[in-house]
Amino acid sequence: MTHVLADKMKKELSLLQPSDILKFDQETSSIPGIIKLTLGEPDFNTPEHIKEAGKKSIDANRSHYAPSAGTPGLRRAISRFLETKYKLRYNPDTQLLVTTGATEAIFASLTSIINPGDKILIPTPIFPLYIPIALLNGAEPVFMDTSDNGFVLSPEILAQALNKHGKAVKAIIFNFPTNPTGVTYRRSEIEALAGVLKKHDIFVICDEIYSELTYGEPHVSMAEYLPDQTILINGASKSHAMTGWRIGFLAGPEEVMRKMGTVHQFMITSATTMAQDAAQEAFENGMNDGTQMRAEYEKRRDFVYQKMTEMGFSCPKPEGAFYLFAKIPEGFPQKSIDFCVDLARNAKVAVIPGDSFGPGSAGRIRISYAASMDVLKEAMRRIEHYVTEKKQRSVQA
Repeated sequence: MTHVLADKMKKELSLLQPSDILKFDQETSSIPGIIKLTLGEPDFNTPEHIKEAGKKSIDANRSHYAPSAGTPGLRRAISRFLETKYKLRYNPDTQLLVTTGATEAIFASLTSIINPGDKILIPTPIFPLYIPIALLNGAEPVFMDTSDNGFVLSPEILAQALNKHGKAVKAIIFNFPTNPTGVTYRRSEIEALAGVLKKHDIFVICDEIYSELTYGEPHVSMAEYLPDQTILINGASKSHAMTGWRIGFLAGPEEVMRKMGTVHQFMITSATTMAQDAAQEAFENGMNDGTQMRAEYEKRRDFVYQKMTEMGFSCPKPEGAFYLFAKIPEGFPQKSIDFCVDLARNAKVAVIPGDSFGPGSAGRIRISYAASMDVLKEAMRRIEHYVTEKKQRSVQA
């Protein structure tokens, strides 16, 4: 009987597969002595003043339902944070929704806007979460491979896709600084893309969760140029090392947020009250908490980038986030899953196969440098030994 009922479930579920990233991370976890540079998990702890705010919230018995859109205090703090950091103005009462992490924000936004048959433009390589959510809601993902353009979507590639698919396009998804490449968009590039998008009546979904982790030019939000079209996604996970607290948020036009809030309400009622109080402290009094973490990530980036390029891996130098997206050198297994499996077994270092991130990712690996410098040094030593040994065997053969 069980399998008969399973066959009656939502037909789009047959299009979905478990996360390749989580699956590979779990599989390699069983290897003794493995160093995992797999997940996008900051290795820093949540700052003390934020933890204290969470403790005080618990002691004050803040254990009841919060307003569905989020506590007024947190929404005001987010509004001030966005205006101070990115010149974005959102009414905290009508244009902000607090979500259970950026993941729920992505799910709620796509579920709110998609009708079956809609097309969603997705520049790749990209974090794969958006794809199954689009499929689950009956949309058709349209991939725009950016690998020949430095992993940056150009106005020309965008215009071509919009002209080809016309009114069937409901939305475009951006994620920048980008997971997995570490590439981000400069102001001139955002302005050029916005110039194309404003001519089309589509949603612009921008996942800017890594906005506080940029190395060089400050982050520029697409919402600065397209406030009436942009659905902004962000949160406290990366900026304040609060992944486990699960606090994200959505910001956008008032009427859009009102309708999106209904979907959010039916999904989770509200985010955890004590976690919201801690996040309020983060955005209110820890506006620059990410500065020290960013400086350390930049040192790690420079170290890993230098070591990997010296070993023969080619990749763009990350401008944000904490990932390096490296091309596998010639002479090694070019299928990324084969390379990563061999590396994990023989070098005891786990990295993510590039094929997980869509078109333009073949023959690449993603390394997360959200690990201590000591761990990264040992990982690079192991990879270097692996590469050298493989090359020697190839010469002898």
